[in-house]
Parts: sequence; structure tokens; C-alpha cells
Amino acid sequence: MTPRIGRVERTTKETTVLVEINLDGTGRTDISTGVGFYDHMLDQLGRHGLFDLTVKTEGDLHIDTHHTIEDTALALGAAFKQALGDKVGIYRFGNCTVPLDESLAQVTVDLSGRPYLVHTEPEGMAPMIGTYDVTMTRHILESFVAQAQIALHVHVPYGRNAHHIVEAQFKALARALRYAAEFDPRAAGILPSTKGAL
Repeated sequence: MTPRIGRVERTTKETTVLVEINLDGTGRTDISTGVGFYDHMLDQLGRHGLFDLTVKTEGDLHIDTHHTIEDTALALGAAFKQALGDKVGIYRFGNCTVPLDESLAQVTVDLSGRPYLVHTEPEGMAPMIGTYDVTMTRHILESFVAQAQIALHVHVPYGRNAHHIVEAQFKALARALRYAAEFDPRAAGILPSTKGAL
């Protein structure tokens, strides 16, 4: 089987981003965005999704982390879509629930070709994790979904620690994407859609 690989390079006046993802990897990662906690989350995505993931971003961190985080997420979504290819033979749907100590994250994904995000988190979270603004989690997911063209539902019904709340989401997202993108041995050569297109 030929590995499904996506590679995207994105350059603006604010950032330079390189993302490469192999959906059929073993979870090897090489991540560098300049935002420590974000690097940690992208590492979770690769390792728990069993995606080989390279991310190299240089951004205008002298302003803040927003552009760096956003543009990386956009490139990641585009690379994921590219790697999926024609989607023939995949499961298409995936879901995973991940506990992390006191926090719980539930993620469901449809590799539908139609971008849509539903996202809920507990209120009153600490605003920052290191240099990472926790309000960026939703924006990461919005940016990823827009470029990957998937439907994604992320729900955190409870949690107290902001680090745990965000990390549980990335771990659950990784697993849900992994399950959805895997090949279904009973549906080889079949596109999982009654419309004939995804």
C-alpha cells in the first residue's frame, strides 16, 4: 500500500509553515512552532493518531502567538485533506472518548467533505497555558476543519485543569481521526457515501 502523505508549505507576511503528514505512519513527530504547549498538543495528535507528523513554523511571535497557531492549523488541515486522497475504502466516521484525570473529552468526526464544527468546553478555564491562549483551541479546530473539509464535534462535559481539558481534546481528536481514516477491510474499493462523492 502506498503511504498516504500530505505536504503543505504556506508563506505569508506573518508566518512560514511547513506541514507533512503520513496517515499510515507509526506516530513519529518532529514539531517546532515556537509555542511550547502547542508543540506538545501537535505531538499528541501525531502520536495518538499514529500519524508521522512534521510541523515547522516560524511566525511573528514578537506580536503574539495567534498567527503562528492559526496558520499552522490551516496548513495541517490542508495537508490532512491532501493525504486522505479519494477516501475510497476508509471508515469515514470515527469517535473517541478520552479521560485525562478529572477531564473528559468526546470527539466524533465525519470525513464528509463538508466543514462543520461543534465545540464545547467548561467555562471559567484558566486563560493561559504558558504562552498558549486557551481560546485558541476552538480557533485551531475551526481552521483545521475549514481546510480538511470535515465535520467535527468536540465536547468536554467536565474538567478543571486547563492543561488537561485541552490535552484530552487533542488526544481524542487524534484517535477519532485515526479511526475514520483507516481502511475498512470489508469495504475495499468502495467510497463510503450513497452520494457517490465525499
